[in-house]
Amino acid sequence: MANYVLIPGFWLGAWAWDEVAQELREAGHEVRPVTLTGLAERAGELSAEVGIETHIADILAAMDGLDDVVLVGHSGANVPVTAVADRHPERLRRIVYIDTAPLPSGMAVIDFNDPDTQKAWRTQVGDGYALDVPHFEQGDGQFAGLTDEHLALIRAKATPEPWGAAIQSIPRPEQIPTTPKTMITSTMPLAVIRQLIDSGNPLFAPIASPEWTFTELPTGHWPMLSRPADLAALL
Repeated sequence: MANYVLIPGFWLGAWAWDEVAQELREAGHEVRPVTLTGLAERAGELSAEVGIETHIADILAAMDGLDDVVLVGHSGANVPVTAVADRHPERLRRIVYIDTAPLPSGMAVIDFNDPDTQKAWRTQVGDGYALDVPHFEQGDGQFAGLTDEHLALIRAKATPEPWGAAIQSIPRPEQIPTTPKTMITSTMPLAVIRQLIDSGNPLFAPIASPEWTFTELPTGHWPMLSRPADLAALL
């Protein structure tokens, strides 16, 4: 038996993990899917003050009473997940990154995007404090494996993302804890990941350390929806 804490990516809530959580519970595990402040059923808590530290506190609250946690982060959740892993390695058995990886010290999610996307995000938010839900449409590789029903579910349940989660970063320690870490890649072939690591790419070189393992689950960017049973089996 393991203790799983599941953190969804941008615009999503704990609902995104429903099928994965069911699979894990049926296997006998403790599972706590998390809705971060300002999202889904907690959308009423959205404010200008919500940011990375808020979401770090959410994750720690979900871990309350648990030790030996398998902490799972999807996509843009990598920043608060990585902060928890850096600050509280004694609480964790493993960190799993789903179609994402820890960003370098001081890098925010917005910085990982191309300049046009960064400009579009900033223009859309303006003086506000929420990043609107994007259009989820078929035809883009990131949506591979999603049925029309999946897309309808996302459109119905996705909520704006707190702007602080997109633009804030965290400083990382010089000595990264050696907690076991796994990347499950869906939209990028594992061979490409290894190539980027070997090339010394500054975004990927840090994950060359021996505590890392890698596996791929070919599908779109939301494997918890498109391949939930397979994702649960890998977890």
